[in-house]
Amino acid sequence: MPVLATPMMMALMENAAMLAVKDELPEGCTTVGGHIESSHLKPSKIGDVVKAEAEVTKVDGKKIEFKVSAYSGDVLLGEGTHLRFIVDREKFMSKL
Repeated sequence: MPVLATPMMMALMENAAMLAVKDELPEGCTTVGGHIESSHLKPSKIGDVVKAEAEVTKVDGKKIEFKVSAYSGDVLLGEGTHLRFIVDREKFMSKL
């Protein structure tokens, strides 16, 4: 069906979380997703403008927890929580 799929909505929320902290990380570091949990409350059609938001709710060492949400205009499409971990890019990639 020509609607925003749940995995795409969750990808937008995950990206919002990554972008929310990227400028605060140490040189050479990034974040990787560890867990995401979300509801998908309302449909939106292909072509609608969808905005994702992420708010840091807790930082514990290298763990960052977020409240995430997605909107089409003022309509809440989905919401949930997301966990990301701070990693050194080179060390992380060397393990692949």
